[in-house]
Amino acid sequence: MNTNLAYQEEPREELLNGKIVMMPSPSVNHSIVASNIYYVFQTYLKGKTCRAFNDGVDVFLTENDRVIPDVMIVCRKDIIKPDGIYGAPELVVEVLSPSTAKNDKGYKKDLYEKAGVKEYWIVDPNMHSIEVYLLSGGRFRINGFYGLFPDTFGFTERERAESQKVIPVSFYNDFCIHLEDIFSNLF
Repeated sequence: MNTNLAYQEEPREELLNGKIVMMPSPSVNHSIVASNIYYVFQTYLKGKTCRAFNDGVDVFLTENDRVIPDVMIVCRKDIIKPDGIYGAPELVVEVLSPSTAKNDKGYKKDLYEKAGVKEYWIVDPNMHSIEVYLLSGGRFRINGFYGLFPDTFGFTERERAESQKVIPVSFYNDFCIHLEDIFSNLF
């Protein structure tokens, strides 16, 4: 084990409303889901103007707000700088964990809305579900609720069968993502 401090990563932190918020290391399923989404985005966007970024890239939205989304798509090259993204990405994905869910569904959702993020996904790795919000008239509106819903959560076979399982990305006409590609290989 390498104990040299020069090789240890800095703690992950966000700045929300001027307050530093420490971010715990993600769980295995959180990491798998975020990686799966990033892989699908990266694969589709190859050779296109927009770029996918995964966890670890700072996004500077206001003087008092610096966030680290789990996954995002940025289409404007002028906001991409060596130390982060300066402005609103087109699409932001936050994968819920017990310690971040309140901010992801509350303050950060409002922040992304005010900043002009066009599409916001809230992903629940336990429920195998995704809420998709689209910006319309300066406000987020729920565009869809997508889920696989494991048997253990009490959904009927009919409810699981009727749920939406393919997510269209709003700013590409031919970009649709199957939930199986997002929630595969979880523990």
